[in-house]
Amino acid sequence: MTGAREILPPRGKLGVLMPGMGAVATTFIAGVELIKKGLAKPIGSLTQLGTIRLGKRTKSRVPKIKEFVPLAELHELDFGGWDAFPDDAYEAAALAGVLEKEHLNAVREELKRIKPFKAVFDPRYVARIKATHTKSFASSREAAEQLREDIRSFKQEHGLSRVVMVNCASTEAYIQPQKAHFSLEDFEAALERSDPSISPSMIYAYAALMEGVPYANGAPSLAADIPALVELADEQGVPVVGKDFKTGQTLIKTIMAPGLKARTLGLEGWYSTNILGNRDGEVLNDEKSLKSKEVSKLSVLEHILQPELYPDLYDKISHVVKINYYPPRGDSKEGWDNLDIFGWLGYPMQIKINFLARDSILAAPIVLDLALFLDVAERARMGGIQEWLSFYFKSPMTLPELYPEHDLFIQQMKLKNTLRAIMGEELITHLGLDYYE
Repeated sequence: MTGAREILPPRGKLGVLMPGMGAVATTFIAGVELIKKGLAKPIGSLTQLGTIRLGKRTKSRVPKIKEFVPLAELHELDFGGWDAFPDDAYEAAALAGVLEKEHLNAVREELKRIKPFKAVFDPRYVARIKATHTKSFASSREAAEQLREDIRSFKQEHGLSRVVMVNCASTEAYIQPQKAHFSLEDFEAALERSDPSISPSMIYAYAALMEGVPYANGAPSLAADIPALVELADEQGVPVVGKDFKTGQTLIKTIMAPGLKARTLGLEGWYSTNILGNRDGEVLNDEKSLKSKEVSKLSVLEHILQPELYPDLYDKISHVVKINYYPPRGDSKEGWDNLDIFGWLGYPMQIKINFLARDSILAAPIVLDLALFLDVAERARMGGIQEWLSFYFKSPMTLPELYPEHDLFIQQMKLKNTLRAIMGEELITHLGLDYYE
């Protein structure tokens, strides 16, 4: 047994604030409202349908996670956020075209009530969007203060006891960490002078952390994963996690690659291409934003397969990722993967995967789980990087000296063992030798 952490009970209402009230955010909100009415099931949500084994297999203790961990109830959730367009959640969801009309109309009134705050927007970071609903500010510092005021007013207006923030915004242009990103002092000075290296995503993350609001980054953009904001999260004792929701093609990679490695099957090349036509696809049609997504996607295989440890199997992999904007497809993206593998005596084989999926349907339950788990982390006083939530991300945050764990099954074990640990239950290693002694 381990010592349980003291976790404050989830009293009162929990607000979920989202920068970016587009396809992902509105699909999440509509889904939760439908589930609350008993009109749908929370498929894909670990917090709602997942189970966790406690103790030995012979004891048959396998409660649902939501029965084991003191999570907020769905009926206690309230939603809000920011967007570069003024559409309410119903209009935005209808425009996104993810959900059928019968589903949207069943929660029309709930969605109509959710109107976004004006966004902090910088066309240098998202060139393909012609924003019409943006804040005016004299400096990046003023922009951050306006966001902090939005958080406070949202909390007061809705009578909330707690708030979390999950970034569902479009992918920003790719940038490398710069001088202003390496210390909180330099970052705040850069805010004052509106340094162009400070992106909107960073301003949202800064505002959240300053308000004591746990933050998750669902986009591949550089945000809370810079040293300055990790420093702030540690200083404030606020949970942070990210980045880039692990949904379609990368989800498949983190399922397939561990299997190849487990069987010591070699890999010569992995070619991936995607077509999608939603706003995310339009944004990714810009070369600078596309670079952010490609870097996030390409990092997965190297970390899982560890070519430095298995040079005979993975030393010279040709890993190619293509993303193409194709408007007729809308949110229903399609991914093709070709794997050139080899086995015994070096004989070649191939695996072909064709994955057709609605991106927002895969992302929505991730938003729910992150909101609920971050709220638990906050009530358990678990500040800083929440590596145990890497399960949900393409580019998990870690300490600088640690490589990120991408293997989905190791990530799942880490997540569940963290839940066992904070609840004072025995960690499970799956060793099982004592059954045979």
